Amino acid sequence: MHRSTPAPVPYRPSDAPPPRLYRPEEIAETLGCSAWWVKDRARRRLIPHTRVGRAYRFTAEHLAEIIRLYEERPAQPARTTTVATDPSPAPGVRTGSAQPRRPLVGPATHLRARPPRRQQQYGTVA
Repeated sequence: MHRSTPAPVPYRPSDAPPPRLYRPEEIAETLGCSAWWVKDRARRRLIPHTRVGRAYRFTAEHLAEIIRLYEERPAQPARTTTVATDPSPAPGVRTGSAQPRRPLVGPATHLRARPPRRQQQYGTVA
C-alpha cells in the first residue's frame, strides 16, 4: 500500500486571526479628538464601528475610513496667479515684503447678524 501526503487544507477566512479592536479612547487619541466625539459619532451611526455588547469597537479599516470621511479636499484646484507689481515703487515703500500677496478669491460677502434670541423668547422689546 502506498501512503500519500494529506491534501492541503484550503484557506478559510475563519482561520485568520481576528482583527485587533480598538477602544474609542485609542481612536480619539489617534485622531486628536475626544472619546466623547468618537462615541457620539458611532452612536449616531456617522462613523463605521463594531458593537460588542454595549461597547463601541473599531478596526484599523474603520479608522482609515473615518479619516477618509472627514478628509477635506479643496473646492477648486489651486491656481497659480502672478501679481503684477509696479516697476517703480513709491519712495519709502519696501519692495521685498516678507508676506506674499494673496490673490482675490471672489466678491466679498456681507454677513448679517441674527436678532438676539432672548428678545424673541421673552417677548420683550429693546
